[in-house]
Amino acid sequence: MGNAEGKYDKRNTLNDLTGKEWLKLTSSFWFSEKCGLDKEAFKHPAPFLVKDIEKLIKLFTKKHMTILDPFCGSGTSLIAAYNLERYGIGFDLSKEYYQLAKDRLSALGAIQQDHYQYILGHNLDLVKKLQEDSVDYVVTSPPYYNILKNKSEGIRSNKSMKGYRNGARLGIVSYNNNGLDLENLKTYGDFLKALHTLFGEIRRILKGKRYCSIVISDFTVNKKETNVVGDVVRLMVDCGYEFCGNVALIQENKPLYPFGYPFAYKINHHKQNILNFRK
Repeated sequence: MGNAEGKYDKRNTLNDLTGKEWLKLTSSFWFSEKCGLDKEAFKHPAPFLVKDIEKLIKLFTKKHMTILDPFCGSGTSLIAAYNLERYGIGFDLSKEYYQLAKDRLSALGAIQQDHYQYILGHNLDLVKKLQEDSVDYVVTSPPYYNILKNKSEGIRSNKSMKGYRNGARLGIVSYNNNGLDLENLKTYGDFLKALHTLFGEIRRILKGKRYCSIVISDFTVNKKETNVVGDVVRLMVDCGYEFCGNVALIQENKPLYPFGYPFAYKINHHKQNILNFRK
């Protein structure tokens, strides 16, 4: 390693980073980064961006380790894993986004390799089929309860000069009509219980001392702003994980909307929360 990159400590069992590279990623806020590989992902209502997930994978894994995304959507986690020479497993319920992910992975040549699996089905059932202590890192973003179907939320404008959007999707979106999807659960309490069950099972297949990252934002429940982040931290701790911190992923290109004006204050969410946990 050159001096500009810092020195690599051979005792490092977490990742392949030098001390300088590691230090940069310990900041409590990151700025979201777009790249050309994101364009097709915006056909999904709530996409990951490749560069953002690459940062997490670099921080929490070494080459040839295995990553799991139980809500894989447009396949960004698998693409990021492929780019960094990690292996990837993804689950999702949606046939539409399964095909989108396959097309994105095929364009890179990853879909032909056994090390990159995208499996269509219910994630809890699929996680139960995985062996204990078989996954090195979990990174995912659960569907936000019913937020994508909320008439007053989730507006995305198509103003990008590069042909892909900033922010949330325009209009009302149903991610999946399958009753097993978290989006279709009747209450917010049911949503939290389902997450508790899933991540309790995920803990079984995650290797000891390894990490799980959940990307999520606060949102409104029954028209009330809700501390979703706090609820997710509590349920994960109850599952037996250690909470290791919240990184604010700043989305500075999202537009501002006059929600509530001129009668009441209503926040514009311009960040996601990357909640990091350790088994």
